[in-house]
Amino acid sequence: MSELGPGYPRNILDEDLQGVLGRPLPRVDGPRKVSGEATYAYEYAGHGKTAYGMIVGANVPKGRVVDIDTAEAARIPGVLLVMTHRNTAEQADYVGLYDLPHAFAAYSAARPFLNDDQVRYQGEPVAFVVAESFEIARDAAARVKVAYEAAPHSTRLKGAVQTAYAPQTVRRFLETDTHIGDFAAAFAEAPVQVDATYETPFQHHNAIEPNSCMAVWDGDVMTVYASAQLVVDCRETIASTLKLPADKVRVIARFVGGGFGGKLSTEADAVLSALAARALGRPVKTALLRQQTFVNATHRTESIQRVRLGADRDGHLTALAHEAIGHTGAFDEFTEQIADFGRSLYAAPNRLTTHRLVQLDLPMPGDMRAPGEAIGMLAFEQAMDELAEKLGLDPIELRVRNEPTVHPETGKPFSSRQLVACYREGARRFGWDQRPARPASRREGRWLIGYGMAAAIRTNFMAPSQARARLAPDGRLTVQTAMTDIGTGTYTILTQIAAEAMGLPLDQVVAEIGDSDLPPAPGSGGSWGAGSSGSGVYYACMALRDRMAQAAGLNNAAGLQIRDGQVTIGGRTLSMSGFLAAYAQEGLEAHGQITPGREMEDYSQASYGATFAEMAVDIDTGEPRLRRLLGVFAAGRILNARTARSQAIGGLIWGLGSALHEETFVDERLGRFMNNDLGGYHFPAHADAVDVEAVFLPELDDKSNPLKSKGLGELAICGSGAAVANAIYNACGVRVRSYPVTLDKLILDPAFPDAG
Repeated sequence: MSELGPGYPRNILDEDLQGVLGRPLPRVDGPRKVSGEATYAYEYAGHGKTAYGMIVGANVPKGRVVDIDTAEAARIPGVLLVMTHRNTAEQADYVGLYDLPHAFAAYSAARPFLNDDQVRYQGEPVAFVVAESFEIARDAAARVKVAYEAAPHSTRLKGAVQTAYAPQTVRRFLETDTHIGDFAAAFAEAPVQVDATYETPFQHHNAIEPNSCMAVWDGDVMTVYASAQLVVDCRETIASTLKLPADKVRVIARFVGGGFGGKLSTEADAVLSALAARALGRPVKTALLRQQTFVNATHRTESIQRVRLGADRDGHLTALAHEAIGHTGAFDEFTEQIADFGRSLYAAPNRLTTHRLVQLDLPMPGDMRAPGEAIGMLAFEQAMDELAEKLGLDPIELRVRNEPTVHPETGKPFSSRQLVACYREGARRFGWDQRPARPASRREGRWLIGYGMAAAIRTNFMAPSQARARLAPDGRLTVQTAMTDIGTGTYTILTQIAAEAMGLPLDQVVAEIGDSDLPPAPGSGGSWGAGSSGSGVYYACMALRDRMAQAAGLNNAAGLQIRDGQVTIGGRTLSMSGFLAAYAQEGLEAHGQITPGREMEDYSQASYGATFAEMAVDIDTGEPRLRRLLGVFAAGRILNARTARSQAIGGLIWGLGSALHEETFVDERLGRFMNNDLGGYHFPAHADAVDVEAVFLPELDDKSNPLKSKGLGELAICGSGAAVANAIYNACGVRVRSYPVTLDKLILDPAFPDAG
């Protein structure tokens, strides 16, 4: 982490002079969104007559294209171009995981499409039709005739577990396995044991805005208006794939209608549109159909997880194991870090965590909100509930008894950790002392009532980030960084950070983001965006204050006092515009940056929380229904109480969906995702998500970043699904270890209470 200059012995954000940071302020971009002035990728225009693209996907899960007939499609009036592997311009070769220089280079690597005759998964692009209108392009795409030589394929995890292998690493930055002590012996000797296997299904991103773009070729410059979470990485992918200099590519994503990880990588819509725009010399727009997003963007792996817990009769864990099997594509490798969180969550002297992969002939899995913890905790936090029951302990008490003082496997101190405080505060607010003592013991009419809880943990990341801060002669401040806002509130929190740091009213600050020509930032992903880009903005403002001091002839910025846009210097108070008129008539500009420092290496950093659920189960139908859901979280400084609560509630509801609804089905004969639309892919509606609340404990983490914040966007999903499953068990006495917990799994279980 970068150091503050000599003029700032204290963090200026702690002084709260402006009083805007952390407040529940409405979104500064809200008026543009509700008025329709916020422009999304597919809505850009003004670069000449636009053409429209449509992807033709492969109709077999594995094999090769032996013939492709585009004649009928090309004859349709209005069709401008039909691209296949036979006529697409040369592209760079695909770069696999172990050919990358580092873990996160996967988001900026070359991603060619239509570059050979191979079919690696159902729906992989085999042709790209460009026409004068969307309707013509769609019609012509349906008339492209493709003949295949199909090959044997494998598309289900359970059917291929015997082929599971140990990857070299988990995504190049985590250990595949960890072994501490002698787990096997300790587990065998433990007087109380849990040995359970859990299954989670394939899941898919379904952002309200599908992957979409408009590519413009102007002279020798490619501009892509993209629905992208990472504009700098998207630029690098487009440039390297099309073999263009990076400074000849610009990516703009000022507004993004949701991402959740599905827009981290640059997908076929952007690459193919760029290729076609260069070939035609016209702008090309492409928006994936909802069905196409299921195969042309990443998804969450299916998993099989075995959790073994051994404890003494007082509830102290003596042995802990979490072994996970997920899938990867057959042509590259992605490993979801399913068991990683368990390496730090609970104390136990004997430990084992493993990751194994099965290659399937499906699109590559990838990051989906809270990768690793989201599905790993569905299993592990259910296992902890099972252990608590065997011990006759309250589930909270079991967790408290196994709270570590340092990271259990590395010995590193925690940067901050208020997990026990989250348990206690959540229990108080929820009324945990009223929890039914025995499963299936409380009934209200036709409904069985139960309570459940689970811990929440999400690793705190930091990524390099830069920003520029400019004071105009009229005293208005503009901060610029290539960050994105995918609906999380980035525009608002960056404005608040800058206003607080520079002592300006909020209406005198503008944040400009979502453009790869701006100072580089990591973008939205991994819950690192706010802390990383916000720190870059903070340091840019600190550097700007130094420039102000230098302009006024001061040795350092400590001699400046700025509040409400008024600058006090040497006993004299001027407006910001007055100060600039006196000392810097052209205005001032400064840059700032942050890079991960020793704090990220020397401390175990994570955000924490606890989720509490009250569930009702219909005694006749087995329908599970939420009554209440509460999350209590500790995530460092809260930058905006309103947007933070919104993010947390969204995560809690996502966890509810993981527990009860979300599941993508695969037709094993065709290797095809079957319920690939919003009619067949279920997630919670408003009526499902009643009485959902999130609260935050006061916390400042001075090891995380200069903002003293920690990532929270993905925290609330972690563990919330397990809390729901645990509450269902407490309600009806049926333990479902295969997600989602649907009514058929409950009512058909012999343990389900007899309605008579």
